Amino acid sequence: MDLTKYIGETTEYDKKQEVERRKVKSWLKSVSAFANGGGGCLLFGIADDDTIIGLTDAKADAEFISQKIKERIDPMPQIDLKIERVEDKELLILHVHGGEDTPYYYIGDSVLETFVRIGNESVVADSTEHKRLVLRGRNSSFDARPSDEMFEDYAFSKLRSRYYAWNGLSFDKKLYRSFGLVDNKGILTYAGLLMADECPLRQSRVFCTRWNGKTKAGGSIDALDSAEITGGLVTLLEDTMSFIRRNNRTLWYKEPMQRIEIPQYMERCVMEVVVNALAHRDYLIQGSEVHVDIYDDRMVVYSPGSMPEGRLIQTMNLEDIPSVRRNPVIADVFAQLGYMERKGSGMGKIINPIKALPYFEEKMLPSFFSDRAQFTVCLLYTSPSPRDA
Repeated sequence: MDLTKYIGETTEYDKKQEVERRKVKSWLKSVSAFANGGGGCLLFGIADDDTIIGLTDAKADAEFISQKIKERIDPMPQIDLKIERVEDKELLILHVHGGEDTPYYYIGDSVLETFVRIGNESVVADSTEHKRLVLRGRNSSFDARPSDEMFEDYAFSKLRSRYYAWNGLSFDKKLYRSFGLVDNKGILTYAGLLMADECPLRQSRVFCTRWNGKTKAGGSIDALDSAEITGGLVTLLEDTMSFIRRNNRTLWYKEPMQRIEIPQYMERCVMEVVVNALAHRDYLIQGSEVHVDIYDDRMVVYSPGSMPEGRLIQTMNLEDIPSVRRNPVIADVFAQLGYMERKGSGMGKIINPIKALPYFEEKMLPSFFSDRAQFTVCLLYTSPSPRDA
């Protein structure tokens, strides 16, 4: 059975053999999750193995579904519900549109819950996910919220220095407000606080470690180098890249008129990975930091927070990743500083330079992984062995 014929361009869907009337939460939680995310589709009358079972009375089921969504989901999401006849059997196709008035709650069983989509499951949103949905419903984000700190109490020398180096212009004081770093009362937003030289937010840290071996237990000496980097985002980025450079060995070979140097990791790719880890991490998650772990055979960059809308990067086409910015203020500032682009080309900037290497092999490509709590990139050596070179 070709499900795409019925779900259209929808990438998220659930199949139900029947419309469960006694346990409506079994399918209403997916309505909540789809509305809280990018939308999705429920197909009633299809078994898990895609066998078409059909519904005995699709019209009555459609009326029941509509009524229960009105009663149990608040606010009411936008839906499209239609009956399809396939192989002389009737199916119900329920399209739930991604909403703007998040969170969309399920009301029932004496509880008020909101659900999110993680992979192919609809799960209860935890406190961090709930805060994120509330902010989205207010058309806001964590980095745009006002903090409790005054602009006059902080310095921004790193920000100003990088802006001048990239643009050749001094950082005008008016830019703090136009960039969304401070409000009209002189209160820093969280983006402003994260850009300050002495950022007090504990989650604004990067832990870097060069491990001795291929695991975190390499022998009598576990770590060959380590650093806990604190401060504003410009400092985090610059110092993290400095740590990586000093632990990035360079291979070389001679040609008749020159020496060819080949680093273990391409700096352009690594830079993009670190920029994304800092710009797109979930700053609502406290007690977790960005980690850079360098082993003998790979570099792993960990960033707190799932993919937007709970998608799993390992199940997606890397050439067609939608550009969704969790921290739009930070992303815009990074663009002004020359660290990233607004058009969402980050994934290509990680992969394409590796593919362009004259000695490229598929095994050199990085791997990506995400779940409910993390986004991880594993970079492998991009230098050939001395024999190959």
